[in-house]
Amino acid sequence: MGHGTTARAAGGTRSRDRVDPGMKQSPSGGQDLSLVEQLLAARHRVKPFLYLLRSYYYSHFTDRAAEPRAAGCLAQGPAANQVAEPGSELRSCLEMLLLLLLLLLLLLLGLLLPLASLRQRQLQGARPSWLAGLQHRVAGAALHWAAAWQQRRLEQSTLHVGQSQQHALRWCLQGAQRPPCPLTGATDTSAFRNRLPLTKASQAQEEESRGQELPPTSTQYYGEVSLQATLLGLAALNKAYPEVLAPGGTARVTPTSPWPHPLPWPWHALGQVSTPGAKHPGTLLQEALRSPGLRALEAGTAVELLDVFLGLEADGEELAEAVAAGNPGRAAELREALEQGPRGLALRLWPKLQVVVTLDAGGQAEAVAALGALWCQGLAFFSPAYATTGGVVGLSLWPEQPRGLYLLPPGAPFIELLPVTEGAQEEAASTVLLAEAQKGEEYELVLTNHTSLTRCRLGDVVQVVGAHNQCPVVRFVRRLGQGLNVRGEDIQEDTFSEALGRAVGQWPGAKLLDHSCVESSILDSSEGSAPHYEVFVALRGLRNLSEENRDKLDHCLQEVSPRYKSLRFRGSVGPARVHLLGQGAFRELRATLAACPSSPFPPEMPRVLRQRHLAQCLQRRVVS
Repeated sequence: MGHGTTARAAGGTRSRDRVDPGMKQSPSGGQDLSLVEQLLAARHRVKPFLYLLRSYYYSHFTDRAAEPRAAGCLAQGPAANQVAEPGSELRSCLEMLLLLLLLLLLLLLGLLLPLASLRQRQLQGARPSWLAGLQHRVAGAALHWAAAWQQRRLEQSTLHVGQSQQHALRWCLQGAQRPPCPLTGATDTSAFRNRLPLTKASQAQEEESRGQELPPTSTQYYGEVSLQATLLGLAALNKAYPEVLAPGGTARVTPTSPWPHPLPWPWHALGQVSTPGAKHPGTLLQEALRSPGLRALEAGTAVELLDVFLGLEADGEELAEAVAAGNPGRAAELREALEQGPRGLALRLWPKLQVVVTLDAGGQAEAVAALGALWCQGLAFFSPAYATTGGVVGLSLWPEQPRGLYLLPPGAPFIELLPVTEGAQEEAASTVLLAEAQKGEEYELVLTNHTSLTRCRLGDVVQVVGAHNQCPVVRFVRRLGQGLNVRGEDIQEDTFSEALGRAVGQWPGAKLLDHSCVESSILDSSEGSAPHYEVFVALRGLRNLSEENRDKLDHCLQEVSPRYKSLRFRGSVGPARVHLLGQGAFRELRATLAACPSSPFPPEMPRVLRQRHLAQCLQRRVVS
C-alpha cells in the first residue's frame, strides 16, 4: 500500500527505547511543566481545531467561488449546478455562528486550564477541579456536534456519490502542485480517466528521482476524509465503549497516533493520560504504566504496539524501577504481571482495559493476530481508518463488526477502482468509479491527490463485500507488490500467509510474530540448486526449528498452490528454506526501512524483500 507516493516515517526508528533517568517527573507521574510551557502547549493544541473551522468555512462558502478556477481542466456536470435547497444558506450561517461561539469558549478554556492544572498539582489528592470537569463536558459536547455534522456530510456525499467524486476531482485539479496537466479545455471525470494514464509505483519513484514533487512527509493527514475518519472514529468508539473517553481512560504508547487527523483540542482532555506534546516512547509507556484504570490503549500501528510489548518484557525491571520512584505499590504490580508471562499481560496491567486502537496499514495482520493471542488476549481491536501515504482511503464506522471492513468515501483524495482479473491483459483494463463497483469483485485502488495529478496504482487489492448508500464497503485482500515468483508460480501475499499460518499451526507451542521472504536470486543462495524461497520468521514459544517442521511449510505451500506443487514435482523449484530469527530482528529491519528516504507512512511491513541489503539485515540475525 502507498507504493505510489513516498515519505519518511516521522516516528523515528523502531529500536528499543530506554527509560530516560534524567527526565524530571511531577509527583503525579507526568512531566513537570512550567506555566509558560503549559500556555504554549495550549496554544499549539488549539491550532488543529482551527483546521475544523477552516474546513467547514471552505466547504460551505468558497466552493462556488473556486469552481470557475477549475473550469479549464474540468467541466462541471449538471449535478454541480443544482440550485441550493431553500434555507440552506441561512442554516449554514447559523451553524457557522455556533461553531465560532464554541471556538471562543474553547480558546478561553485553553488559557485557563494551565492555571487550574498548576493549582491542582499543588493540592495532591484533591478531587478534579470544576474547570477540568467543565472542559471535559465541553469537549464531549463539541465532539458530539462535530461528529454529527460529519455524519450528515458523509450521508449526503454517499447518497450522491457521482457528484461527490466530481467535487473531489475538482479539489485535486485546483490544488495540483504539478506543472499544467494534459487536460486542455473543458473535460469531465471520464475524460480525466481517459487522458491521464495510470502510473505504477516504480514510475512514481522514477519521477521522484527526477525531482518531481510528491506528497509532503507527515505522520498524519489533512483533508476532509481524514477529519471524518478521526471524528467519526472517536464518536463510534465512545458509543461502543462509553467509559473510554472518561478522564484518564486512554493512553498512547507510541510517538505516532492511530488517528489520521491531528486531534483538535480540547478532545485530548476526553481521555488521554499522557502529557500533551510528550514524544519519548519511554515516557509514554511509563505514564501508561502509572495509570491502572486505563480503558483504551492507543498505538500508531499494530506492528509498533507489538514492539512496545516486546520491549516491555525486555526492559521490565528498568521500567519498574522508574515507576517505583513515584508509586512503589504500582511497581510491584508491574513486576508480578510480567512474571506471569505474555498471555493476557495487558489485562493484568490494566484490569479495566476494553479496547486497543491502532491505525490499519499494510502488513499489520500478523501483528494483530499475535497481540490478540498473547499480550492483548480478551481485548477488542479498533482501527478508525485504512491509510496509505497518499491519504486516508477507507473509513471504519462499525466497531462492532469484524476488523478490516472499510467504507471507501467519495471525498478527496479521488479514488478509482481497477478490476483485478486473473490472466487478463493489464493494458485492456480500465478503472471504474465507486458507484460502479460490483459486490464480490476484487479491485486495485487508484489514488489521485492534490499534490500531483498522477493516477497512482497503490497495489492494494480490495474485495467489495457490501455498500453504504452508493459507496462500496470493502475488505483488504493483499498487496500486489508482495508476491513470490521464481518460476512463474506467482504466489500472492494472502496465499503465502495462509500456507505459513497452516505450517506454524503444526509447530508445537509456536506463535508467529512476523515474517518476510526473499527469492533465492536476491541472496545468490541457490548454489547450483533450483530457485527457491528464503523465509525468515520470528516466533514465540519455539527456540529451534527441526527439519521436520521446516518441511511442513513446503508441504503447505503445495496444498494452497497447485502451480507451485507442479513445479516442485518437476524439480523446477526447490523447497522453501525456513530461518528462525532472534528477538529484535524485525524491529531492526523496520528501523532500517524508516531511515530510507522513500519510507512510507504509515509504516508498512514488507513481506517480500527485493533489496539485498535488507535481506542481509535479517540473514545476520538467524539463530536456527
